[in-house]
Amino acid sequence: MARKPDTSAIELKSATLEAMRALLRSADTAELTAALDARLGSMPGFFSGEPVVIDCGELPAGSAPDLAALRDALGRHALTAVAVQTTDEATADNARLLGLAVLAADSPAPRPLPAEPAPAPVVEPEPVVAAVPPAPEPVREATPAPQPSVRRTEIIDKPLRSGQRVYARGDLVVLAMVSAGAEVIADGHIHIYAPLRGRALAGATGDAEARIFTTCFEAELVSIAGVYKTFEHSASSELLRRPAQVRLEEHADKQVLTVAALATT
Repeated sequence: MARKPDTSAIELKSATLEAMRALLRSADTAELTAALDARLGSMPGFFSGEPVVIDCGELPAGSAPDLAALRDALGRHALTAVAVQTTDEATADNARLLGLAVLAADSPAPRPLPAEPAPAPVVEPEPVVAAVPPAPEPVREATPAPQPSVRRTEIIDKPLRSGQRVYARGDLVVLAMVSAGAEVIADGHIHIYAPLRGRALAGATGDAEARIFTTCFEAELVSIAGVYKTFEHSASSELLRRPAQVRLEEHADKQVLTVAALATT
């Protein structure tokens, strides 16, 4: 008799994977490789081991990138391509052949609205002579006040060591040091009432209004809504160990990440 397999040897559970997104604006392999080298060549190993989703959503219709070459180019910078986001079937088939997951587009196509029904024919009633009572006064219904949206806030009160990562779906408040090599991520704002020596990424789901605040700025990297900046601090740095805020600003139709010292009294 065949032995029944022991299903307890493996358990499948849902999980949320935090991954970087490589948003392609060109399908030319040489151009993409050169852009990667220019962006990441000055900080080798900084994103070492990070999973990457290759996003083809902004490519022109009919253009397909060389996914194998792009995967290898990412690998040379210690980045691991794990998935491709596309609506192009040929690109999706190519991704599957390479063993990459295929993700659907962020926004599904809107469903068509149902056609309005044709109005029912009007039938003229027979005239009836009767006393008509006065119409009652119309009753005004109170309109409920709109409820303000509530964004959850998570609080961390222990130091974060190198290699640790914290992700908050709302705002994040950190009351202890974020060490070099540690990472804090939030969909909303990040407040750090201690030295920030690692990475801080606010507006992780695309909120360009999010900000990062810290009482002691020594960050390796900061990011708002995917726009990031890295730092190599020196003793002459104007921001070093000072209270600071990070935000996105519009400059000539372009979003620029700015870091400014906060005034203290």
